[in-house]
Amino acid sequence: MERSGLLIILSSPSGAGKSTLARRLMEWDPSLRFSVSATTRAPRPGEVHGQHYDFLGVEDFRALVDQGQMLEHAEVFGNYYGSPRQPVEAAMREGRDTLFDVDWQGGQQIRASALGAHVVSVFILPPSLIELERRLIARGQDSAEVIQGRMQKASTKSAIGLNTTMFWSTKILTARPRNSRQS
Repeated sequence: MERSGLLIILSSPSGAGKSTLARRLMEWDPSLRFSVSATTRAPRPGEVHGQHYDFLGVEDFRALVDQGQMLEHAEVFGNYYGSPRQPVEAAMREGRDTLFDVDWQGGQQIRASALGAHVVSVFILPPSLIELERRLIARGQDSAEVIQGRMQKASTKSAIGLNTTMFWSTKILTARPRNSRQS
């Protein structure tokens, strides 16, 4: 009997460390397939289409949703994000595990889908909201307004992560950097 691939979902508030953990997992196990999400937002400096995201127009994104081609999708801060279904299903048939870096809503949608029996989900918590805000500011990718919105959502997401055990196989608390002062 051939092994079907697993869907490994890393989810967290923005800035909690899921992308760092995803990168480290990919380095540790190069056989993992990374699910490249589609988005309608503009590329950030250094992002490459097809590697970091599939950058799509709003109409193209909506068409994929309408055709059932997205495994999960959500609108986040005015932009659409989603995981195309076909590459995930192909990897599963090949017995390859797929790693997802998605928000908690996307993780719940995948877990609730027909593929939910193949999911291992991990919710990543920041060490504190003060540390989370420091990380968001330090990465320099968002305006103060967006950071404020992310912080408001983070407290809700962290509460959901702590209290919704049916969706998370495990939870991880990320550490403060060693040179960071105690908050």
